[in-house]
Amino acid sequence: MAGLYIHVPFCVKRCVYCDFFSNTQAVRYKESYLAAIVEEMSIRREYIGGEALETVYFGGGTPSVLTPADFEKVFDAIYRLFTVKEGAEITLEANPDDMTPSYVLSLGRMPFNRISMGVQSFNDQDLRLLGRRHNADRAVEAVSLCRELGKYDNVSIDLMYGLPGQTTAMWEYNLREALRLETPHISAYHLTYEKNTPLYRMKEEGRVRPVSEDVSLEMFELLTAGLPEAGYLHYEISNFALPGYLSLHNSGYWTDRKYLGIGPSAHSYDTQSRQWNVSSLSRYVEGILKGLPDVESERLDENARYNEYIMTGLRCRQGISIGHILTTFGERKYLYCKKQAKAFIDGGILCEEGDRWRLSKRGIFVSDDVISRLFWVDNYTKHRL
Repeated sequence: MAGLYIHVPFCVKRCVYCDFFSNTQAVRYKESYLAAIVEEMSIRREYIGGEALETVYFGGGTPSVLTPADFEKVFDAIYRLFTVKEGAEITLEANPDDMTPSYVLSLGRMPFNRISMGVQSFNDQDLRLLGRRHNADRAVEAVSLCRELGKYDNVSIDLMYGLPGQTTAMWEYNLREALRLETPHISAYHLTYEKNTPLYRMKEEGRVRPVSEDVSLEMFELLTAGLPEAGYLHYEISNFALPGYLSLHNSGYWTDRKYLGIGPSAHSYDTQSRQWNVSSLSRYVEGILKGLPDVESERLDENARYNEYIMTGLRCRQGISIGHILTTFGERKYLYCKKQAKAFIDGGILCEEGDRWRLSKRGIFVSDDVISRLFWVDNYTKHRL
């Protein structure tokens, strides 16, 4: 089974923290973009080796700026070009401001069975700072519309914490609101200041101040205690789900499943290589429609595949199998990994459970450091095991 990701790059306006590729010229480019993604699916469908689609994910950008007629064109192509597994998970990322009663009802005529909404916060102060189009009341209404009018039981919301000026009390309120809405899936991300974003420049100019590490840790502890206590499985560093509601599409990224990425800046993976489209809407459209896709690729050697296994495995609840490392990547990487991990195991950062290692609750907060220390580096041949 494989996944299909379709990048919809259009936004009404860009949020101050976002470094994903997007474009505010939807009116100018939409028709040529739709023609290009249909054509790209046609010319690249064999990338996943003819495997059936278990998941389809419309991400962005803001996919909910597309109309039902736009989605019909895309779905016609998907079902014509691919085998789609019966009951496949089909997700739409949406902005709460787009989820009007008429729009939600129109989505009911589409194959979507999962909605993922970028709520980010239930506090209007936070939302104004982030440059979001909606307010807190609109977010709550959008979730209700999806469940009541749209009959979607599989609704996910995104939340952000560690925002400038955000207190632990404000974050605790966000978590209470999310639980009150009974959304079965919650993704929660700590704010990062990405270079070349307005928020990064605001930080550099002293117009906003990041929260302290102590406050960040307290917010993280509220998150990782409160949601599991309410019955949510903490199945990936930033993702929590009630039983039966894990994101199948995103789980595929972390479990070595093939996926085809369609649209500008979209990435694809076939277990042996990666490909990614140009991050330019005009160049993407021109290349596809001329039959000369503007795409780059790389083959993954054994070192890269080992590092991928470490990175994706430690992001997830199941962790990594040291036995798998031995049988797949050989004794040298096995011994290296054990050596690098020893201090983390002794310090309670990594939990050792039989053959498997996973991040402890403390370890999740320093996951980037743990993962980077277990990575295989090219100059490791200079050191002794």
